[in-house]
Amino acid sequence: MNETAAGQWRIVLDEAHRALRTTAEGIPVEAWDLSTPCDRWTVTQVLQHATGDQLAYVAAITGGSGPEEDPFAPSGRIEGNKLTGLYAALDASARAWAGVADEDPQVPTPLPHGALPAHTAAVAAALDAAVHAWDIAVATGQPSPLHDDLARPLFEVARQIVEPLRAYGAFAAALDPGAEADEVSALLSYLGRDPRWAESRH
Repeated sequence: MNETAAGQWRIVLDEAHRALRTTAEGIPVEAWDLSTPCDRWTVTQVLQHATGDQLAYVAAITGGSGPEEDPFAPSGRIEGNKLTGLYAALDASARAWAGVADEDPQVPTPLPHGALPAHTAAVAAALDAAVHAWDIAVATGQPSPLHDDLARPLFEVARQIVEPLRAYGAFAAALDPGAEADEVSALLSYLGRDPRWAESRH
């Protein structure tokens, strides 16, 4: 996929959002306080972070208010139904992105990069959702929501946006994926995540 593939970013973003929703719905009751591969955050904190990040994209696109809680300092406490905030964020995201034209060269984002072309901006939002879905999945014993066909476009955009974000602590240093790594392992390693994190816990 490339930036000239009009509309393909919508498929990627929808799949990433679906992965986050499905994985969150699969969190066992006893698993909310488990640690994850993400910055030593718990499952609850990763969900809060992922929810807040999607709301930050919505706010950038629409000019509305952003998340009530700092996504980079999640409290680890959610009152009431733990999925209500996520559902609201994903619904708001669908509405916001529906108003973005496929070939829009300037879509506002919450990233330090500022405005980006529609494809890049949307896949950046998808990258955030999909990778945090993976964080939750491996922490809670669920199947990985990442596969090569999804990882490929995510990796293409990650290589465009991630390096400046490392300076903000958004990503750890890249790991060596090894010569035989598949697309998922290559993506995770580039983002500083160990693709074998779950195995290393045992």
